[in-house]
Order: sequence, then structure tokens, then C-alpha cells
Amino acid sequence: MHIMDQKSLIELLEKVKLEKCSIEKAVSEIQYDPPSSLDFACLDHHRQSRTGVPEVIYGENKSVGQLQGIFEKMLSHLGGVVMATRIDQKKADAICETFPSVLYYKEARMLVGREQNCCAEESETGLIAVVSAGTSDIPVAEEALVTARSLGNRVKAVYDVGVAGIHRLYARQEILHEANVLIVVAGMEGALPSVVGGLFDKPVIAVPTSVGYGTGFGGIAALLGMLNSCAPGVAVVNIDNGFGAGCMASLMLANSVS
Repeated sequence: MHIMDQKSLIELLEKVKLEKCSIEKAVSEIQYDPPSSLDFACLDHHRQSRTGVPEVIYGENKSVGQLQGIFEKMLSHLGGVVMATRIDQKKADAICETFPSVLYYKEARMLVGREQNCCAEESETGLIAVVSAGTSDIPVAEEALVTARSLGNRVKAVYDVGVAGIHRLYARQEILHEANVLIVVAGMEGALPSVVGGLFDKPVIAVPTSVGYGTGFGGIAALLGMLNSCAPGVAVVNIDNGFGAGCMASLMLANSVS
């Protein structure tokens, strides 16, 4: 059974109204819209309708040709943001040359087409604050920020406010009080989410990073520290998973009860 989200349906009906799409084609779109099958991928166009988050391309081990084929199919489909994570500069240059409307966020290592950015002045919408302990944690924080923003949320960043100089966090607490959901990104011993969880009455999504020295074990020390937090309201995603944190924060806002 085909499921078409409200935004896509409105766009389709507008095309019919403007005579850019025939009634017959519109009926076909509504009744039957199977996954796009490529030799190397089967694209799930209905995932956002089911889950609230569209299918997102994981680009780490995909070739430029594979990424171009997937982007072509996804961008040609009606409605919805198109995102790819873990994209290096070389791949990004090739994709952006082929699809000029696609934007590359270098620090986040993400490609985004058909952005759904939310204006920061729209105070009636919820706010997600992305907090990083150190400057070295910013790439993971940026992945969370770009993901949440591309899904249509207001997002603000508070960077480099880790526990080694905790007064820096106090100087930025106004934003954290304003926010509805806090994404807190930290490496080393991973202490910052516990501190934030003990200071603010907001749900905290903790993101351990692989930043740290030998006994950090590539982020495992931060992960275990966050999982063992004594602060209430702290949930933890995987190491370096800014994308997962951005999706979770977006869904929490979308399903919050006013």
C-alpha cells in the first residue's frame, strides 16, 4: 500500500491545479509509488511517512557513482529533504557538480538537498540546543546540528563549554534554558552530559565522541561514563553518532505534548 505524506500530497495537488501534472499521473502517484530499485540500492521513499525521518544515505563506503545514482533517484521523487552522512570532500565535489542545488557541510561531512531549515525567529516552534564539550568534538556536534536543522527544526549551538572550564557553560546557560531538547557531545571522560542533566530540566541526548587519549579507547570511556550517569533524563546514542542524536531530538519535538 502506498503512503503519501501530507506535504507531498499538497505539492502534487498544486501541480495538478497549475496543470503541471495530469489527473491520471496524480492518481498513479497516489495509488502506486514503489521503491526505486538500482543495481546496488533499493530506496525507501515512504520512510518519512512511517517514521518521521526520511531514508538517509550513509556515504562512508559508497562510490561516487553509487551516490550520484541514489541522489538522482531521491531528488527526482516528490518532497522531502535528502541527506547523506560521512561524505568526504572529493565525493562532495562530485555530487555538488552533478546536482548544484545540493549543499555540502564540510565540518559535519554531510550533503543536504531540499533543506527544510526553520527560521530562528519562529519562536512558536521548539528549540534544540547542541552543546559540545571541546572544539575537537565540534564535527560530531555539527552532524547533529545539520541533521536536526535539515529536518525542519530550530537549532542553536553552544560549543567548547566542557568541564575543564565549567564557568564557560554558565555563561551560555540562557540558550540551554530556552531549549526544549539538549544534545550534549563530549569525548575524553564524557562528563558534560551529567553536568548538564543536573542543571537543566530538559531531556539530554548524550553523544560520546572518539576524541581522547589512549585509555579513552576510541570513545568507549566516554560512552560508559554517559551510560553510568547519575543525572536523570540522560539518554545515550552510539559513539560519534551525531546523526542519530539529531534525529532523536527532532522526533522528540515532533511528538511533544504542548
